[in-house]
Amino acid sequence: MEDIEAIAVLQDPVRRRLYEYVVAQDHEVSRNEAAEGAGIQRTLAAFHLDKLVDAGLLETESRRLSGRSGPGAGRPAKLYRRSGAERQFSVPARDYRTAADLLAEVAEDARLDTELQAAARRAGRAAGPVDDLDAAKAVLAARGYEPRMDGDILRLVNCPFHVLSERHPTLVCGMNLALLEGLMEGNAGLRARMDARPGLCCVVVERSKNNPR
Repeated sequence: MEDIEAIAVLQDPVRRRLYEYVVAQDHEVSRNEAAEGAGIQRTLAAFHLDKLVDAGLLETESRRLSGRSGPGAGRPAKLYRRSGAERQFSVPARDYRTAADLLAEVAEDARLDTELQAAARRAGRAAGPVDDLDAAKAVLAARGYEPRMDGDILRLVNCPFHVLSERHPTLVCGMNLALLEGLMEGNAGLRARMDARPGLCCVVVERSKNNPR
């Protein structure tokens, strides 16, 4: 029920616009920035941002934007970022997560990493190939990733398999890499590789060194 209520919060178009703006940024967002990004007044932005926090869709922290401390440093600003909690719902409720966890546990126990990666690579090939980084970005976004350019590297802000990857990191991250490798097959200019960083997906997509353009 909590997931349904959280999604219902996004039915308000202003609230949804604010949420989409905040999650698209690579930094915490102040009320002023969110208001400007959504094209609304600051007081209205503050109201809706806090509603999103109450629903568990955003998280907050307070920090002085000047970087200074002590007298004269000014009041801390309230900053917003996407919540790390996952939201999903269906009516009636279905429990795919438990099934996925059990299947992953069996695959680990049976040491089926190679077979799983082969299946993931086939699935990637079926969705690709992609022509360039822009096409890769669009395909990955449609598959539940949040791709973002970092120079010449396409980083994935989230992992669609986050819960499973925390419980079965070797199995799931290997599957994830194979899936994206399959997607890039047929395009000699792009490659997927592991580049695990805190808070990001473990895989990145970049231009191949053999074809820097």
